[in-house]
This record gives sequence, structure tokens and C-alpha cells, in this order.
Amino acid sequence: MRWLLSLLLGMVSPLVAAELTLAVELRWNGAALTVPSEAQPTAKGQIVHVTRMSALVSEVALVRTDGGTVQLPGQFGFLDAESGRLAMTLTDVPAGDYAGLEFSVGVPAETNHADPSRWAAGHPLNPVVNGLHWGWQGGFVFLALEGKWKNKGDAIGERGVSYHVATDARKMAVRFRADYRVAGATTVKLALEVARMLRDVTIRADDGSESTHSGEGDGLAVQLAQAAERSWFWLEAGATVGGKAKAERRVGDYASYHGTPVAFTVPAGFPQPALPEDNGLTSEGVALGEKLFFDVRLSGKGTQSCASCHAPARAFSDAVALSRGAEGSLGIRNAMPLFNLAWSLSYAWDGSKPRVRDQALAAMTNPIEMHGEPSKIVAALARDSAMGDAFAAAFGSREITTERVGLALEQYLLTLVAADSKFDRSLRGEAEMSEQEKEGFALFVTEYDPVRGKRGADCFHCHGGTLFSDQAFKSNGLDLVSADAGRAQATGKAADAGKFKTPSLRNVALTAPYMHDGRFATLEDVVAHYDHGVKRAAVLDPNLAKHPDAGLGLTRAEQAALVAFLRTLTDLAPVTKRGSGVE
Repeated sequence: MRWLLSLLLGMVSPLVAAELTLAVELRWNGAALTVPSEAQPTAKGQIVHVTRMSALVSEVALVRTDGGTVQLPGQFGFLDAESGRLAMTLTDVPAGDYAGLEFSVGVPAETNHADPSRWAAGHPLNPVVNGLHWGWQGGFVFLALEGKWKNKGDAIGERGVSYHVATDARKMAVRFRADYRVAGATTVKLALEVARMLRDVTIRADDGSESTHSGEGDGLAVQLAQAAERSWFWLEAGATVGGKAKAERRVGDYASYHGTPVAFTVPAGFPQPALPEDNGLTSEGVALGEKLFFDVRLSGKGTQSCASCHAPARAFSDAVALSRGAEGSLGIRNAMPLFNLAWSLSYAWDGSKPRVRDQALAAMTNPIEMHGEPSKIVAALARDSAMGDAFAAAFGSREITTERVGLALEQYLLTLVAADSKFDRSLRGEAEMSEQEKEGFALFVTEYDPVRGKRGADCFHCHGGTLFSDQAFKSNGLDLVSADAGRAQATGKAADAGKFKTPSLRNVALTAPYMHDGRFATLEDVVAHYDHGVKRAAVLDPNLAKHPDAGLGLTRAEQAALVAFLRTLTDLAPVTKRGSGVE
């Protein structure tokens, strides 16, 4: 009777399923906040530049007008300001009138401690998507606020601030009491007032208040979690207008399988990858891609193959700082190793290529790399009857095009998987690391936080998890001003100048020399840089900028232990054959 009375009074039937989007606006003292932000004043008279604001949302519940609740379990959201991902869409929401809204910033304990590899590609909790999982330490970061800070009027440069609110005890509860109606596609607009989160915090380096990782007894994490709960505000609710249209899937004749499909095997503990939907793996396509990878006819002078700069024995890298192209020109960046590409979100040091095929074709035609001319490459391959047979097996016809060359190379390269190092085997109980290697691992996963009694190398912020890369683009302090525009070359954003993709540390002992320009010859050189050689560039990553000017002060023995650990990441079964990632 109560439901019938409500219906007669105009309530939309709760039996009708609707879609509800929570859209978040970031603000600083009431004004819109973009990330990375301009200089912002805090309540304590300090100046902050926000470079990261990310959070996980779960346990959304809608409060009915009669006081009951509609629970929406199993639906999660990932919010990230820099990428503009500031909305969460909920499905199967009962239409009706409501009087409140509740959600958690964070995830339930059972989800926090579950294997993150269970989440499908593209899912908000997939570590590749959110970059908020702490790898071997376990659990997600619920809220990450990072940036640069300085005291107002200080002549010294900015330092880093890094707040990572995590652990089951720090899950944040947000509650609103507001009348709204859900009907059809509905949007609730919320505001997150970032300045309010820092209202009671005086950022200082000497007391550890410029950093928190929510360790046991860390009062700052408690303070920030409580402040975050009070920093959300209700704006309005209404019908969704101009919702995003789903991108049309563009397919060509290659979308259909012509051959024997093969399943991609995801190694234990690895996230689920987002494999291309329009280029499914087949044994014939992978075999063709391998042939093409070693074929010198892809270069202008017929003297170089892809393998010339990506040698299998060196984890598909080469041994020089900058490679020489087919015409003798020197490249501008170090040749990146080619493995675990299935988990990458973009390719090249600046992330300018969205797909493996794009990067492969770019290298093939680049004037200072292979300098191949597409029409001549196609003509040379077409004269080879066996190559025509291989294309027919992979694509259903003997036609050879540069598009198909890229697709075949992509299939092959996606199967190159590195996941069986001494370190991996030690996690499975099949090998034992030495005491020195264990010490190196402990330094690797421990932040530099002497105020709280932690003295580590802080490597895991950028190289944590099974992939040993957060895949982000960062400045690691190689130069005060980078001669290479880096990520800015792809985005056109000044804030991205001098930022480069975080490379994986898997097989790192095989891929010297190091950095985007190959400036460091040895792992010892790399560790020394991070210990005491970081330059305070304007765009320096906050997790490095929070370290002292003098550096970490690791002893020679500790630096040697780090190098020893890094050597355990070398695959015991080198990736030199196709099919390593398929069954």
C-alpha cells in the first residue's frame, strides 16, 4: 500500500532500472581546480601545485525517502583528475525519489586483499587502469594527492608532497542528505574541495608532514582521511544531457580470424591486459609477425630488420645509447626493450603511439630509423611466393599491405612475455634469494621516511607491482631543463616537458645503457643517480622531490644490494621465441 500511495503521488516506479552517474568537480577554495594546477594558497599560508588527485569509489547506496537504502554492491569507480576521469556511472539503479546518497572512498576489505589480477581489462580496479595498487605490499591506495609545495615567500625551490591514504582502517565514508529523483539517465554533481583536505595541515619536511603512506601509527593518514570525508559537497542532480556516445568500432578485413586462434596466457599475478579487439591472435598471424620482425626488406636499404635494434638476447633492446638507422643517422632516443607490451597503455618514450602496430610502422618508415618506403616494402614482399602464402594463412588472401604488416608485427610482439625471473620463482617458493638480494628488495619497497623510522630507496612508487612500471610519464631529475621535450612532444602541454615513460625493470640487467638517452652505462650508475644525483627540475616527480637535496644517503653496501635485487628480475627463460605468451 505504501508503494502504491507513493506511485499515486507521482513517484517513479522503483521497478524501473535507471542509470546514475556521479560526476565530480575538483575545487580549491570554491574555484575550479585543474590538474596539474596553478599555484594555490593553503590555509596555513603555503603554496601548493597539485599534480595528482586520484581515488577509488565503491559501496554506493541510495537512501530512500522512507529511510531504507538501495545498495549497489560490486560497482566500482576510479577517479583521476589529470586524465579527466571524474565520473562514475552506476547501472541497474531503481528509478525513484531519494533523500540521500552514500559511498566509500576506498574498497571493502575483502576486495582490498583479493588478487588484483581478477579484474578484467578496463575495469576500475585493474592495476593497469588505476595505478593505485601497492603490488607485493598488498592492497590499494584509496586516495592519492601529490604535488609540489613551498612556504610563501621562500626563495628556495619547491619540494614534493605525497599523500597516499590506504589500508582498511582508512576507508572513508561520504554521506549526503539531499532530495533528488533518478529517472532514465541521471547525473548527480558533486564537488571535492581539495583545499579543505589540507586546511589543518602544515606541510613540513622535518616532521614528515609532506608525506604519508598510511603506515601503522601514522597520525597524518588518519587526519587526511577524516578531512577527506568532510571535503565533499552536493551540487545538483538532474537528467543526463548529451551523454557520451560509444565510439564506433572500426574494423577492416583483418577483424575476422583467418587461421587458428590462440589464447593469451596471463602469468600468475599479472593484471588482465586489454588486447586489441580487431586483431585477435592466431598462430599464423604470430608466425608471420615473427618472420617480418627479422626481415631486412622492411628497411629502405634492405640492411636492417626490427631485430637490428631490438635483439632477443638483450630482451629486445640493443647495447648502445642511441641506435644508427638504415641511412647511418643516429637516433634521438634509446631503443626500448620489447616485452610485456600487452599491458602497455601507449608506446614509445613519449607515449605518442596508442597501439603496437602504430609504433612498429612508425619505426619502419621513420627517416632516421629503418627509413622504409611502404610501396617498396610491399612490392619486395609480394615478389616472395612464400611470403604471399604466409599472408594468405594469416589474413585469408595473398594481398600484402602495410596495414597487414603492422597487424602481424603487433600479434608477434604481443606474445613476448617476461614473467619467469628468479624473483618470480622466489615468490612461488621455487627459488631462494640471497641475503643481499633480499636486502635490496626491502630497500626497493620501502619509502624514504626517516621521521617515521623508514629508510628505503623509494623505488616502488614508480616501479611497483608485477609489471615493475606504473606506465606514467614523469621527470626523474636527469636535467634541470631537458633538451628533449619528452611527453610534451605528444601532448603539447608545457607541464609535460622533460617527462618520459617509466620503463619496466624486468630484464633490466640485459638492457643497458639506461634512460631515454642511454646516458648511464651500468645499473650502479642508475642507483647512484637516484641516491644522490637527482636534479630539482621544475617538473620533477613529487615522490622524488620530497627527498632531501643531499639525496637518500644509501651506503655503498645498500646500493650494491639494490643492484643485486635488480639482477633477480632477469628472465631465467629469455624471451627469444614466439608463443611465450600464448598456449
